[in-house]
Amino acid sequence: MADFHGKNLTLWMRCAVNLAELSEQRKRRVYGRRQGRPLHASRQEAIDNLLPVLEIPRDMLFEDKKLSLEKLFGVTPKKLHVEIGFGSGEHLDLLMESHPDDFFIGAEPYINGMSAFLKTIENKPHDHVRVLMDDALLILNSLPDSCVDFIYVLNPDPWPKSRHHKRRIISQENLNVFARVMKNNAQLLETTDVDDLAEWMVTQTINHGAFEWHAQSAQDWKTPPPNWSATRYESKGQQAGRSQTYLLFTRKARESL
Repeated sequence: MADFHGKNLTLWMRCAVNLAELSEQRKRRVYGRRQGRPLHASRQEAIDNLLPVLEIPRDMLFEDKKLSLEKLFGVTPKKLHVEIGFGSGEHLDLLMESHPDDFFIGAEPYINGMSAFLKTIENKPHDHVRVLMDDALLILNSLPDSCVDFIYVLNPDPWPKSRHHKRRIISQENLNVFARVMKNNAQLLETTDVDDLAEWMVTQTINHGAFEWHAQSAQDWKTPPPNWSATRYESKGQQAGRSQTYLLFTRKARESL
């Protein structure tokens, strides 16, 4: 009898571990492959040497809204930019160059994109940036309220099939998280070259209620922000005849809601 109970306890513990792992995977909500082409030696070197220095420690990522930015950067950032799914990091790199006094967090789950970004910045100042090679929601759910000045969601996966729309990054659930961590009057920039996704983004964000869209005409959402530099992905889309949409929103003041 004791042996029977012992076996059942072991089985129960294994099931509990598996369920915990499944729960953690669901929290991350990263779909698709994590790696494409094999890395060149220089990119692998950047991953091996720089990622351990700049990646946000896993023990700081808890969904308790208590991630200490002061501990993360050594100081409390006056302005904080967060880019969700930064691809190869061209936009994030440009932001760092044009705003050297600001601080940056970038999430990119795919090793090829992360390696490209780390290779780009390895010989540049990078003490103001931290990264995560995983789902950005792990970071955002850990951040305290009202600490982010800018959030960028640039050309996310469109997930065109209806049954996959729940995977789109712009959703009411995720906008709740954005609204919580953003300061009053902080900016949210969403871009895409997929017309159906652009309509989805506008509808989801306006209907949320915490964001204000200032566009008055089509020219406003077809004109890139000042000092904009197109990424390689955006340029390829334009060469293929796709038109980029730029959706800029402001986080409404909490007192006005």
